[in-house]
Amino acid sequence: MSNPAAALASAATKSVVHVAGYSSCGFYRRAASVVASLTLLFPSKVQLVEHEFPTREAYREWLIKSSSSSGGGGFRDGIAGRAPAPGNLRATSHASSPFCWLSAAPASASAADVGGGADVAGSDDVVEFIGGCDDTLEWCRRLCEQQRPSSSSSSSSQRRGPHDADDEGRATMVPDGHVPSHPYDYDLLVLGGGSGGLAASKEASRLGARVAVLDYVRPSPAGSKWGLGGTCVNVGCIPKKLMHNAALLAEAHAHDAPHYGVGVTSEMEGAFGGVSADNDAPHHSWETLRSNVQNHIRSLNFKYRVDLREREVTYINQLGSFLDAHTLETVNAKGDKSRVTFSRCIVAVGGRPTPIDCPGGELAISSDDIFSLDRDPGRVLCVGASYISLECAGFLRGIGRDVTVAVRSILLRGFDRECADMIGEHMRGMGVNFVEGVVPARLEKTDGGRIRVTFSNGDVDEYDTVLGAIGRTGDTARLGLDRVGISTNPKNCKIPAVHEQTSTPNVYVIGDVMDGCPELTPVAIHAGRMLARRLFGGSDRAMDYRNVCTTVFTPLEYGTVGYSEDGATAEFGKENLVVYHKYFVPLEWSISPSRGHTQGFCKAVVEKRTDRVLGLHYLGPNAGEVMQGFGTAMKLGCTFEDIVGTVGIHPTTAEEFTTLSITKASGESAAAGGC
Repeated sequence: MSNPAAALASAATKSVVHVAGYSSCGFYRRAASVVASLTLLFPSKVQLVEHEFPTREAYREWLIKSSSSSGGGGFRDGIAGRAPAPGNLRATSHASSPFCWLSAAPASASAADVGGGADVAGSDDVVEFIGGCDDTLEWCRRLCEQQRPSSSSSSSSQRRGPHDADDEGRATMVPDGHVPSHPYDYDLLVLGGGSGGLAASKEASRLGARVAVLDYVRPSPAGSKWGLGGTCVNVGCIPKKLMHNAALLAEAHAHDAPHYGVGVTSEMEGAFGGVSADNDAPHHSWETLRSNVQNHIRSLNFKYRVDLREREVTYINQLGSFLDAHTLETVNAKGDKSRVTFSRCIVAVGGRPTPIDCPGGELAISSDDIFSLDRDPGRVLCVGASYISLECAGFLRGIGRDVTVAVRSILLRGFDRECADMIGEHMRGMGVNFVEGVVPARLEKTDGGRIRVTFSNGDVDEYDTVLGAIGRTGDTARLGLDRVGISTNPKNCKIPAVHEQTSTPNVYVIGDVMDGCPELTPVAIHAGRMLARRLFGGSDRAMDYRNVCTTVFTPLEYGTVGYSEDGATAEFGKENLVVYHKYFVPLEWSISPSRGHTQGFCKAVVEKRTDRVLGLHYLGPNAGEVMQGFGTAMKLGCTFEDIVGTVGIHPTTAEEFTTLSITKASGESAAAGGC
């Protein structure tokens, strides 16, 4: 791999890092984002030039197939001839996205100038091939380490372990100027009282820091408000899972209970805690569900307030914005302003739903509103094909509501395509209506109080509720980041960072508002705790964002960890993969004739040469519980032989992974047999 010090020396004053890839590749975006952060940290040392291609095919045409000025096959084949530096021969075998290299002179080209040609850099400009995403991140870590002053004046909270080198798993951070005897109000101010912010604040306080949490929830455009705890507790994971469970109960009552001989009779009322006997078809009370869910959320809000007090963390219920790198201006609900100062700050403000951009878009609600909606949602249009949209559509349909989903392009972008399509088919089978290739063009209120939606294809329909779920945007617009030299990604308003450290060294960022971070509550919690330990506990361990498990709580639940089949194909090449798969019927569904259309599914994506498992995918009941243990195995670098060499627990759906044997390439039936 390229040596950053040597590269910078050869470049005199600035090294130009070229990052080439295709627009939908997450690894390309991640590498470019990290290098972009370095340009803010070291503007005199590093310049980024992005070469973004519209499709994977266009990228590979440029990289491998097109003719270059050196007469080779593609850009990668010509790079060794352009600059015969050590390591450049590796370029000829690199086939994935991104493709990153160094040039010596400040570049005049921009991403818009590339146009897919092979001669992105002149032959005299190329210094050295860096590699792919992981190689580029390692190059960035080494650069940060080499720029770190060797002064002994840095505080103990920034000491590393016994090795000064940036070993794998260790975070290299820029000194932020913190000293124990600083003049500020707090050692650490956490901006945002969500899961990540609370975790970081409590851990920092445990380690002896003076900590405050600044949290104020601006009402949603529809007027919804909530308490301490952030998105997950109030308008995300917790209410979503509870309402998903309501749908599962209704489904089990309707489809399974009769075939198990179960109905609530008068003799059974006591066993069910006073539930009334009802042998009729299931019915659903939105008000009962909403009220009980909100009562549970309020109990959690109170618990978090008490928890902060017991951990000696100051809670400030005010809205804050930066005045400078050590000062926030705060505003309370009455509009009164004050100031608070800090040595270090963690931005953990999360994101908010991206609004529907069309005339009348303000008539739509979002996931910020649906869980506390004070009326029955009635007939619902869910706009978007994100996991949030499909989860909401799923539980609403499961409790008996008429649901339509407007899909602009594909379902569950970024997830495994085969699994996403199976989820869509299952939801269609349970009565969810999908209108594809359209977006709302206009929303209008009718005299009867409904919302008339005109779609982009000219179709018109009316709904009681329109739920927008087209994505989320970092909640950074009012933070005054420009006053402290922090820029955001213009596409999503999120903050770029390296090891959670922004371009302003004493300002850090965690959770959903950090660019490139998985939008998952446990990720924010884990990153917050690890950052607090680095800042105040002497740790140097970095947060590992790879192989994070997640579950999509659609009616047919989807658990996943690692690469999708599509992502692995793009990264490693189809010829270098083996994909094992199986269809199965969960035992608990097997005696219900009405479940006949429902099948579970599992898949393992494996690297052929090493037998390393690159990705695992599961569709079926209890997906989160099934996938959690496999996440640990993936973290430990498990092979396919490790999976199938494990004796499964019978009869469970998790054991289906341990009996995988049919490959896609074989063309054999993947339907599971008996025991």
